Amino acid sequence: MPSSEAGTTEVDAWLAALDDPFRDAVVAFRAEFLAAVPGLTERMAWNAPSFARDGVDRVTFRLHPRQVCQLVLHCGVRPREQAPPVVADPLGLLVMRTPDRGVIGFPTPADLTARQHDVVALAAAWTAG
Repeated sequence: MPSSEAGTTEVDAWLAALDDPFRDAVVAFRAEFLAAVPGLTERMAWNAPSFARDGVDRVTFRLHPRQVCQLVLHCGVRPREQAPPVVADPLGLLVMRTPDRGVIGFPTPADLTARQHDVVALAAAWTAG
C-alpha cells in the first residue's frame, strides 16, 4: 500500500484531472472527512479515492456511472466473518448491500453537499469500528 503522502498525491492528481459534476462535492467531503478522522490513509482503489484505517480500505467513492455518486462503506476488499461496525444512522442514509458493505447514494452533487456533515459523521463512526 502506498504511504499516506504518496496516496494523497495520487488522489490529488486524480481529482485535479476529474471531469465529473461531483468533483467539487467529493473534494469538500474528502477535506472534512480527513480532518475529522485522524490516522486515515488514502489511496486510489477501484479508480476512485479510498480511505483506509490500519491498511484496510473502509470508505471508497464510486463515481461511475456519472449520473450518481456512491460512497461505499466496507470492511476491506474481501468479505469478512466479523460483524461490521454498528453505526447510528438516524437519517437512514446507509443501505446495507451485504453484511459487511453498505452504500450511501447521491443522485446529484447538491445531495452530497447537503448531507456532507451527516455522511462524514456516519463514515467516521464506520471507520472507528
